[in-house]
Amino acid sequence: MVKYSGYLEYMDKPFDTNCYRRNPRLMKLGKEITLLGMEVGLLTMKKGELARFLFTPSYAYGALGCPPLIPPNATVLFEIELLDFLDSAESDKFFALTTEQQETFPLQKVLKVANTEREFGNYLFRQMRFRDARERYKRASLILCHRSSNGDEQCQIDAAKLLVFLNLSYTYLKLERPVRALAYGEKALEIDKRNVKALFRCGQACLSLTEYEKAREFLVRAQKEQPFNQDINNELKKLASCYRDYMGKEKEMYSRMFAPVCTSPVGPELKNPLQLKGTVP
Repeated sequence: MVKYSGYLEYMDKPFDTNCYRRNPRLMKLGKEITLLGMEVGLLTMKKGELARFLFTPSYAYGALGCPPLIPPNATVLFEIELLDFLDSAESDKFFALTTEQQETFPLQKVLKVANTEREFGNYLFRQMRFRDARERYKRASLILCHRSSNGDEQCQIDAAKLLVFLNLSYTYLKLERPVRALAYGEKALEIDKRNVKALFRCGQACLSLTEYEKAREFLVRAQKEQPFNQDINNELKKLASCYRDYMGKEKEMYSRMFAPVCTSPVGPELKNPLQLKGTVP
């Protein structure tokens, strides 16, 4: 994730910048970032670093320039801030393999690929791009679920799967799909039955589904693990309030269903007692 501004000589305003964007998008070297000088410069930088680079024409826009903004043989100044980055080289290599080759990929590299996909998902989630985040998390899930092992290696795979399932559960809550959120929360609980986040997500999903007894069961289990967790305690209060409202509406509905029926001989056109007074002509 990069912020940048490009300047021509003797110009105060940039000819190109992304600094006005609230959330700069991820840009990939060689695809979204194609300026040779910027590629070379970024490879020398650390996360959080701000740097200025002066690019000669061969590292910028060449002998032709980029009309009408960039003249031929222009030397340009770039201010670049490297906010964050993800090393996707291993991930790109993995997805270029056949299915058979992926199955023989070393476990540590598989875990790195899955973590890269999850980190991409986290970035998209923070941008509130929940559908895109879900796709990244699902890619990470598929990589891990297709890999099985024994002993310590399986523990590493399960630990990675747990994080992805929790991410997917939360994302589906944001997408207002509580059934899927509950399914992934329960997958997480199969790995760690006392995981507080999984119990909390399942409770939230059940509350959205108006399955109040199940919601209470999950939330009480989460509260036992973390009695002073404010989010859990607030969700239990919300559950109690929703249940009271639900029971109130149920009571009102049944009272209407079984209310006594009026059998007065007075017709509906004489419901107002004032109509009975006086003389009928």
